[in-house]
Amino acid sequence: MKRLYIDCSMGAAGDMLTGALLELMPDREAAVARLNAAGIPGIKYEAEDCVKCGVRGTHVTVTYKGREELTEDAAGAKAQDRENGRGHSHKTLFDIEDIIHSLDLPKNVIEDTVGVYEIIAEAESIAHGEPVAEVHFHEVGSMDAVADAAAVCMLMDEIAPDAVIVSDIHVGAGFVKCAHGVLPVPAPATANILAGLPAYGGEVRGELCTPTGAALLKYFGTEFGTAFEDSGDKKNARTGRGMGRKDFDRPNCVTVYLVTE
Repeated sequence: MKRLYIDCSMGAAGDMLTGALLELMPDREAAVARLNAAGIPGIKYEAEDCVKCGVRGTHVTVTYKGREELTEDAAGAKAQDRENGRGHSHKTLFDIEDIIHSLDLPKNVIEDTVGVYEIIAEAESIAHGEPVAEVHFHEVGSMDAVADAAAVCMLMDEIAPDAVIVSDIHVGAGFVKCAHGVLPVPAPATANILAGLPAYGGEVRGELCTPTGAALLKYFGTEFGTAFEDSGDKKNARTGRGMGRKDFDRPNCVTVYLVTE
């Protein structure tokens, strides 16, 4: 019996979940090599040690054609470009699914990755009032999300937990810049995904839980609202920490605990 606990006291993002799960692998670098061998077009994964507020973990960088996912400022700039008439490449859900099905991954991992992305697409559809088939994803952000989803699905397949227990999810507070403008935290797509799940905000200003992170938690979670500290499973647990890019007055990380009986 394997139980995987996910501590979301600083939210969750795809790269943070990937970093945390990589720390549960016997050989982190070999696992990163397997991710890169999946053949996601234009995607490269890199993992490195990272320390925040005295806590060590793994930070994962995902680049698409040499570029990182858009920062908040870059997303705002891109939105301005669009308003000024400069075109950008977009992908539909069907485009994304075609890419996922072409990957060199086990069939079940491909199915999981598609399932995660369908959760994101459905949430975006509700947020924008458009049918799922008509939702368009910005190329850089969509490929980054595919990379995050595929990485977590692959690592979850290798870990093969029998149960995934997710703590209350901290979403953050304030506002976030994105390609659609300045939105409240949690962003509409994230709020749609987390509907019905235990989540809270207000303690830290900033976006802590991304749509991809929320979709991964929703897809794999079998139980929500139970913290590892309350579980009685502390003995012999293996720990992994995935570090986020932003800095706060507390460690910005997702922590996972793997308990094997």
